[in-house]
Amino acid sequence: MEIGTKIKRLRLQLNLSQAELADRCELTKGYISQLENDLTSPSIATLCDILSALGTDLAEFFKREDDERIVFSTDDFIEKHENGMHLKWIIPNAQKNEMEPVLVELLPGASTSVDFPHDGEEFGYVLEGKIKIELGKNVYVCKKGETFYYTANKAHNIENVGKVTAKFLWISTPPNF
Repeated sequence: MEIGTKIKRLRLQLNLSQAELADRCELTKGYISQLENDLTSPSIATLCDILSALGTDLAEFFKREDDERIVFSTDDFIEKHENGMHLKWIIPNAQKNEMEPVLVELLPGASTSVDFPHDGEEFGYVLEGKIKIELGKNVYVCKKGETFYYTANKAHNIENVGKVTAKFLWISTPPNF
């Protein structure tokens, strides 16, 4: 990795001149120029100062762009079966993300356990069957082709009230499965 080239790219994205970046970091314009042309290497402390002035940090700066996966296959899914419920985490390690999508299958009469009130929101899209959503004291029915969305500030759970396996995509934020 060419550190100087990447620093220059970040600086230009922010529309900063070399002099402006140098002033923000208490360095000279000449040093910034040498750095961007890979004629010198900064100390860790200096690099941290420069990156801070550019609105980033060491971890983000050195993160390889190809480290972030975008597409996942069935080989990546994590599955769990319990009490008539089949959970399929379709994005691995989603706990680190802001959303967590799970594909849920419920046998007729099966239900999720009661989820106690928590911060966040939940969304679902019913792919097959018919489900009942209990949200606090309220009950809602949602069938194939319909969606549900609620703030998770009340106790809630989902039950299959149909005669066939219900299948739905359930997305929660923040992740809590």
